[in-house]
Amino acid sequence: MGFLRHLTACNTHDLSRYRPFLVAGQHVGHVREDFFRRLLDLGGPFEPAGDGIALAERSGTAAGRTAAMAAALDALVADGTVPGLRRETYPVLTRWGAEPLLGIDRAAVPFFGLRSFGLHVNGYVRRPDGLHLWVGHRARDRGVAPGKLDNLVAGGQPMGLTLAENLRKEAHEEAGLPAAVADRSRPVGVISYLLENGSGLKPDTLFCYDLELPDGLVPRNTDGEVERFELWPLDRVAESVAGSDDWKFNVNLVVIDFLIRHGWLTPDHPEYIALCSGLRR
Repeated sequence: MGFLRHLTACNTHDLSRYRPFLVAGQHVGHVREDFFRRLLDLGGPFEPAGDGIALAERSGTAAGRTAAMAAALDALVADGTVPGLRRETYPVLTRWGAEPLLGIDRAAVPFFGLRSFGLHVNGYVRRPDGLHLWVGHRARDRGVAPGKLDNLVAGGQPMGLTLAENLRKEAHEEAGLPAAVADRSRPVGVISYLLENGSGLKPDTLFCYDLELPDGLVPRNTDGEVERFELWPLDRVAESVAGSDDWKFNVNLVVIDFLIRHGWLTPDHPEYIALCSGLRR
């Protein structure tokens, strides 16, 4: 047991099983060999590109590419290759801050090995006996990590919203926090990892925030994502992350980063250097 195993779990992958995926002549993702062959069989809007595959350029616009991808995904869902769509659009980017090359349904992102972005908010309270962290218990009917422990607020970054807009939206939906409170969240950096799962690759980047809340303010979920919140002392949080698999897989990394930044994890810990370097791949 320990902290470092969570970083290892989030960075387990075998790139030899994948082919490049290109959009507008730019390498933006990876497709697994079996999915690569399915896209070749599907044909338009996909075409071979070197040893990989590309979204064919017909319109040359982001809107045209988005429409072409949506039509292809409908066919891939119909034959069972891709599960039901999420109806939430993620941007396909060459880098953060660039103009999106297209939009794609969230459910399909790992199939194409596309980098996605999200935000996580550590909600904490100062008490005389030290820092306490708000811990969410995810609802047991969730498709991802049912019943696992979570941050106060977390969510993927959809197309068409700024980070600030998305943070306000997620803070309201997940914790019942008004915009004036959400806006006090302080950006503290990013975490990145490359995980292989049953669908493909997840090269994810998480924007991390700290939000200090007054003692007595109790978050309340409004969208069914979380069953309840509990306020835990930092020692209990650290013990749970190090000694259990009770947390949503990537939340472990966000909490480890919080423990480092707030001095709970120090250079005396044998995993300290590996943790600090491993949180940003």
